[in-house]
Amino acid sequence: MSRIRILPDALASQVAAGEVVERPAAVVRELVENSLDAGASHIEIHAQRGGMAMIKIVDDGSGMDREDAMLCLERHATSKIRTKDDLAAIHTFGFRGEAMPSIASVSRFRLATREKDALVGTEVEVNGGKLVEVRDHGGSGGTTVEVRSLFFNVPARRKFLRTEPTEFSHIEQQVLLHAIANPHVAFTLTHNADLVFHLPATRDLLERIRGLMGDELANRLLKVEEQVHHGVSLSGYIGGPGMSRSSRQMQITYLNGRPIESASISYGLREGYHTALMKGQHPVTYLFIQMDAHAFDVNVHPAKKEVRFHDGNGVRDAIARTVSRTLETANKLPSGHAPMRLAPTAAPTIDIEPPKQDILHLGIEKQSPPPKLEFEPPKPVVAIEPPKAVAITPKPQTAPEPLTGPKTEMPDFRIIGVLQKLYVLMESPEGLVLMDQHAAHERVNFEKFRRALESGGVPCQRLLMPVTLQTTPRDSDLLRQNLATLSRLGIEIESFGSNTFKVEALPAFLKNDDPVAWLDGVIEELSSLSTKSSSLRLSEDAIATTACRASVKSNDVLSIPELQSLLKDLFACEMPYCCPHGRPTLVQIGTAELERKFGRRAPQ
Repeated sequence: MSRIRILPDALASQVAAGEVVERPAAVVRELVENSLDAGASHIEIHAQRGGMAMIKIVDDGSGMDREDAMLCLERHATSKIRTKDDLAAIHTFGFRGEAMPSIASVSRFRLATREKDALVGTEVEVNGGKLVEVRDHGGSGGTTVEVRSLFFNVPARRKFLRTEPTEFSHIEQQVLLHAIANPHVAFTLTHNADLVFHLPATRDLLERIRGLMGDELANRLLKVEEQVHHGVSLSGYIGGPGMSRSSRQMQITYLNGRPIESASISYGLREGYHTALMKGQHPVTYLFIQMDAHAFDVNVHPAKKEVRFHDGNGVRDAIARTVSRTLETANKLPSGHAPMRLAPTAAPTIDIEPPKQDILHLGIEKQSPPPKLEFEPPKPVVAIEPPKAVAITPKPQTAPEPLTGPKTEMPDFRIIGVLQKLYVLMESPEGLVLMDQHAAHERVNFEKFRRALESGGVPCQRLLMPVTLQTTPRDSDLLRQNLATLSRLGIEIESFGSNTFKVEALPAFLKNDDPVAWLDGVIEELSSLSTKSSSLRLSEDAIATTACRASVKSNDVLSIPELQSLLKDLFACEMPYCCPHGRPTLVQIGTAELERKFGRRAPQ
């Protein structure tokens, strides 16, 4: 007796539904994509109990006649493709012909549709994959799909659904993704009969983002002017320096209008943000990618969220270049927007220390421009060897160019004090600006060292007694791979055994009494880099580590002329608003925000 049997259609549809319809949000995704493919200009999404009780999608698209309304519930029935050549260049959201029958097989399903020029439409009812009734429909043009009691006949699947708020949050995210990609379409979303949002149609993408995410986020976004690299066209909006999230939830990317995820895109964004993003953080992006449909394959997964590129490296490079160029032209100050939360504690005792005279009165009396200063910590720092005994032998190379003319227009800031020997308080026409002196000096040093690297290498200082460095086998292999990069950074290091290295020179600017600890920090930073990082990223992360260790620290007291010179050098940088590790160098708290915190009304 044969043990292999063909599954009944109803059971096969339920198996297929396991791939296509894993939760209520997947139903919304498939039905909204069908509405967009039908050319709808207004889409309504209604949900009850997180979509588990009811999901209803109403659109004003092209609608269907009776024959198409019946065929769309058959497996592998679709109007989107005809031949295998169509599969290689898909221009619609749907194409597999699995969504509608899969949804109908695990719910109480009703489809009502009418073509705009037809006198009467069609209404179809399906219960758990079984056709119940087909009748005439006299409603308005377009299509309405109602899905009730999702997974009522698949209890094993239903018990794995999350709570009502969680399931609805996934629905809201799906609607948000499509609403951003289609600002010309009006969207309405309700939950348990309560209006969540109503978005009128608009031609302005930023206006659609503003309607969904609010003014605060929209005002901090940078516009990506359309650029084309390697046949890849990119446009949209991205978060500026210092604007990031701890998850990828707001890292939104579209390929030919379809929301997607791809490792190549993630790597490209990471490289584009390489010195403007904190480690462990993810950028805020609304990035639109346009390319030939033959250059990628969307037929990878039933959810159609993953794609494969024929030239993934080209896509990654195009994204990295576009993001990097957009960030370099940014001129927006990060804002201190976090709401202040006050704990119910006893009134604190405030001890006011009289400020220094030269800080508080800076800007009242005119002063001549301060001389260009090289910043050193004010406390004496012991060099690797006493200066008289050290022979400095710089390599034959071009010295780094000074920071001449500001790349960003020098703002009208007036220094009014220093908080906790770290944060420089400045007054601007828009309110209060705080500068992190360590982060600012890191950025200045980073760009100075990077220019030195590009022009031939960083000057080095030879040690009287070479330092021996014992490493693990993994770190030993890492150092051998990066000897050329380290040499250009002013670190002369060579193998001195199986897992031992001899260090004969260090960067001339380095002031450190424990070179071994400093080198351990450099190795740790190198080991944390992804193997998929480009050589540019690898070099610049090493420079960032070097710049961090050579910069002024939080307790180093700088004079007013030094602070003025630091501010001038900062705004001569290509990217002045963040340090090479992605932390903001400057934060602005606007006058309106201050007035709000003190209970004052903004002036009319």
